[in-house]
Amino acid sequence: MITVIGYDGSPLPAEARALLEEAALVVGGARHLAAVPVPDAARRVVLGDVTAALDEIDAAGAETNVVVVASGDPGFFGIVRALRERGHRPRVLPALSSVARAFGRAGLPWDDALVVSAHGRESRRAVNACRAHPKVAVLTAPGFGPAELARELFPQTPRTFVVCENLGEPDERVVHVRPAEATTRPWRDPNVVLVLDPFRSVGPKGWIAGTPPGPATWALPEEAFDHRDSMVTKAEVRAFALAKLGPRVGDMVWDVGAGSGSVAIECARFGAAVVAVERDAASCERIRANVRAHAVKVAVSRGEAPHVLEHLPDPDAVFVGGGGPEVVRACASRALRSVVVALAAVERVRPTLDALTAEGLSAQAVQLQANRFSPLPGDVHRLAATNPVFVVWGDREPPPVPPARDDRTGRRPQTIAELPDDSDTRSAQ
Repeated sequence: MITVIGYDGSPLPAEARALLEEAALVVGGARHLAAVPVPDAARRVVLGDVTAALDEIDAAGAETNVVVVASGDPGFFGIVRALRERGHRPRVLPALSSVARAFGRAGLPWDDALVVSAHGRESRRAVNACRAHPKVAVLTAPGFGPAELARELFPQTPRTFVVCENLGEPDERVVHVRPAEATTRPWRDPNVVLVLDPFRSVGPKGWIAGTPPGPATWALPEEAFDHRDSMVTKAEVRAFALAKLGPRVGDMVWDVGAGSGSVAIECARFGAAVVAVERDAASCERIRANVRAHAVKVAVSRGEAPHVLEHLPDPDAVFVGGGGPEVVRACASRALRSVVVALAAVERVRPTLDALTAEGLSAQAVQLQANRFSPLPGDVHRLAATNPVFVVWGDREPPPVPPARDDRTGRRPQTIAELPDDSDTRSAQ
C-alpha cells in the first residue's frame, strides 16, 4: 500500500503519524525525512532522483507499506501524478498547498489566479503567462527562481513580485519586491513567486477558478477596431488565421505589420502573450488605443522588420500582415510552431511558400474571398464581394507524442522518467 502524506510544517495529524509508524519504506526530500518521525526500522529513500525513487517504490511490491512525504498538496503538480503514471493508486493525505499559503500571506484572493509550474518544465511558457495575465503564481525551480523570472520580465512587463520562501518552515520569509530588485538578490529554495499586475491585481468575482474562459466570439467585425482607410484584416480572414495560429495561454504570438492590431488583440483575448510589431508611429498609437478599448494586454514594438524582431522573445506563432519574403523567413526561423501570412497579390504566394519551406516548415496556401449580403432598395439584397486574400501558412513538425500507459498491463511511456516531483511539493529540495 502506498500513502502520500503532504507536509506543510504543521504537526502531522494522528492518521499520518500512524501510517508512518507502520511504514517499511519512507520516501521524501531530505528536509522532509528530517522533519517527520520516520521509524528506525524503515528504509529511507531520499527523493532526489525521482526516477530512481519511483523504481524503489515499484520494487517494494504491493504488500509493502510505503509512505511518500511531499510538501503541501502532493496532488497539485506533484508526486501523485507520477505514481499514477506508474500504475499505482496511492492514498493521499494532503496538507495546505504552498500556493494557497502564498496568497494567504499576501492577503489576496486567488480563485482568479493562474498557477503555472517552471519546475522540470520549459520556463518560457510560465514567463509568457506572466506577460499576459495580471495574477500568476509561479512554482519555481533551482536555476529558474525569482531572479531569473524577473530578468525575463523586466523592464518590458511592469509587475510586482511576492516571493514566498520556505513556506511553513521556521525560516519562512515573504518579500514584496519589484522585478528590478529581484534580479539582484539571492533567493532560497524552495519558493513560490506571485507575479502581480499592480493595476489589475484583484479581479471581479467570477464563477470559475483560474483564468476565465476564452472569448465567446472571435473574428470580430472590422468596426470593432479603429483603422485607417479600411487597412484592417477582414473578419473572415482573421477567423482562418486564428485557426492556424492557435493562440493559447503560455504562447507568445507576434503580429508583424500589425496595422490596426486586430489579429494581435484577438490572440490576446485567447490568453496568449502578444507583441504587435509596426513601423508607423501613428499606427502604433492606433494599436494602443484598440488594445485599451478591448481591455487586453498587447506589447507594441515600433520598428522595421526584420531587424526589430531580434530583441523579441521567441514566438510560438507569427502572423505576418506586411513585409516581403525576407521578413517571412526571419519570422519562420524563430517560430516554434506556425507562421501565417496574408497577401493581396498572387505573385507573392510562391516566394512566401519558399521562405517558409526554407526554414523547415511545411507550407500550404489558400485563396479566401467572402461575398457579404448587402441590402438594396425594395427589401432585396445583393452579394458584395470583398477583395480576395491569399493566406499562406507553415507549420513546424511537432515532436512525437509518447504513447499512453496501458491500464491493463501497467506499462508506461519511457518519458515518465523525465517527470519530476515538481510541485508545490518539490520534495527533492
